Amino acid sequence: MHRLDDRDGPRPDGGVAIGRGETDIARMPLDAPVPDVVDLDPYSARVVGAVARVAPAVLHIGNDGRGQGSGVLFTPDGYALTNSHVVAGAKAVTATLPDGRRVAARLVGDDPGTDLAVLRLDGSGFEHAELGRSGTLRVGQLVVAIGAPYGFQATVTAGIVSGLGRTLRARDGRLIQSVVQTDAALNPGNSGGPLADAAGRVVGINTAIIAPAQGICFAVGIDTAVSVAAQLMRDGHVRRARLGISVQTVELPGRLARGMGQASGAMVTGLQADGPAAQAGLRPGDVILRLDGAAVDGADALHGLLTGERAGVAVALDVLREAAPLRLVVTPDASG
Repeated sequence: MHRLDDRDGPRPDGGVAIGRGETDIARMPLDAPVPDVVDLDPYSARVVGAVARVAPAVLHIGNDGRGQGSGVLFTPDGYALTNSHVVAGAKAVTATLPDGRRVAARLVGDDPGTDLAVLRLDGSGFEHAELGRSGTLRVGQLVVAIGAPYGFQATVTAGIVSGLGRTLRARDGRLIQSVVQTDAALNPGNSGGPLADAAGRVVGINTAIIAPAQGICFAVGIDTAVSVAAQLMRDGHVRRARLGISVQTVELPGRLARGMGQASGAMVTGLQADGPAAQAGLRPGDVILRLDGAAVDGADALHGLLTGERAGVAVALDVLREAAPLRLVVTPDASG
C-alpha cells in the first residue's frame, strides 16, 4: 500500500471496451451466482451481492519476494490491473487465484505516472470483473474494497465515496488526476485491488492511504485505468509529451502578477542539451506562463498539459525572461 505523509497528501452506465476479440473490456458479468440474500437487511444484501460478483476475479500478487499486493482480472484471457508500485522492479510475478491456484504472470506494462500496471496471467477462461464508470460516481455512494491485505485473500471492507476529483502525487512526481476518496478501509496488501460499486462493477483501483489518518483512502478512477490499460496493452507504455526541462513552481512579484494576470508560473531550472525546449531557445531562469494559450501556474499544470496528443505538434510557450514577456515555439517529443 502506498502510504502518504502530509506533504504527499491530496490536493484540493455504460461499459467500456479495450482491444479486440477476447480482450474486449465490455460489461462482462461474472458467472458467480449471487448468494441468497432474502434474510439480509438491504445494506448487507448489496454488499454481499457486490462481493459475489467481484471476489472471484480478485488476485493476490506476489513480487518475487520483494512485496505483495492485489489485482483484479478484467478479461477471460488473463489480463489484470494492479498498481505500478506493487510490481515495480519485479523479475517474476505470481498471481494467486481465489481458489488457491498460483499462476505465473507477465508484466505487460506499467505507468508510474498513474500508479497502474497491467499483467497477463498464463491460461484462459478466468473469472473476470465487470468494469463500471468512475465519472458517474456520487459522494455518499456505497463502495466495496476487496484485496489481500497482509496476505489474507479476498478481504472485504465497505464504505462510501468520501470525495471525488482528488489528486495524488505519483512516485514519478506527476499528479494522478480524478482520484476517488473513500472510507472503505485499506491496509498494506490492498494496493492494486478493486473498488466496486453496489452492483459489483469495478469503479477504481485502490492505491493509497494517508498514514496518520483514519478512513482516508484513495483509488485511481476506473475511467483513468481503462485509458492507461488500453495504451499499456497496445504499446507497453503510456505516451506523453516531453520538453526536456526540469521546472519548479515560483510565485510572481506583485507587479508582474498583476500585469500577467496570474500569480505563479513554472521556472526552468534545467534543460536537456538536445531537448525540444533547448532547441526552441528556452533558458534556465525563464518562467513559463502559458502553453498553447493554457495557463501554466506551476510544475503540476505544465505536466498536466503535456499529454501524448501534443507530442510532435508545435505549440507556443509564453514565458518571462528577466521580467520581459517572450513567446517561443516548441515541438514536444514523446516520452514513455
